[in-house]
Amino acid sequence: MENVFEIKDKTGRKIHLSKERWKHITTTHPMMTNYLEEIKQTLEKPIKITLHEKGDLRNYYLYLKHRKYPEKYLRGIVKYLNEHGFIITAHFVSCIK
Repeated sequence: MENVFEIKDKTGRKIHLSKERWKHITTTHPMMTNYLEEIKQTLEKPIKITLHEKGDLRNYYLYLKHRKYPEKYLRGIVKYLNEHGFIITAHFVSCIK
């Protein structure tokens, strides 16, 4: 499976975004099409990482203060398998959970 990108997150673990997941993100949340670089930043320099409601997932957050909408936090949801992560989805939210 081809990746859109693979980077190391803030903790040094590898995370990738597959073409299939990028298609899901941009189909489900069309405004995300222009935020690929911000998704990378969210993983590399998050302001916060939390456990997702489903415990085997992590939420990565980045605050975008210049965004014109009330949802200013970009949330990337990552699943880890054997210390390697992959992005499940990414979208904007109004607060950190």
